[in-house]
Amino acid sequence: MLKSDLVNILVAKKNVTQKQAEAVVEVIFGSMKDALVRGENIEIRGLGAFHVKHYGAYQGRNPKTGEPIPVKAKRGLLFRAGKELKDRVNKPGPDGKVPPLSPSQS
Repeated sequence: MLKSDLVNILVAKKNVTQKQAEAVVEVIFGSMKDALVRGENIEIRGLGAFHVKHYGAYQGRNPKTGEPIPVKAKRGLLFRAGKELKDRVNKPGPDGKVPPLSPSQS
């Protein structure tokens, strides 16, 4: 799903204009990005949580030469799906089996 798909769904389901829907989606994602940049975690009930993880500096090695290389401290992002989302993704179909992903989804 793309951001434009979210805008189209908002237009169709909530009867708002394209520009209003684009503005809403931009504000939501912009706010999420700003919070993550500030180092804040985001939790969306029923979906999951985004966590900012801090990695300290360490001494790495060049894989070709084996030469030591200092690696700077950095932050990474982690997403952990919530239980409700995991349950919905793994919900068995009518045959009792979880359907496999289609080739375009894997």
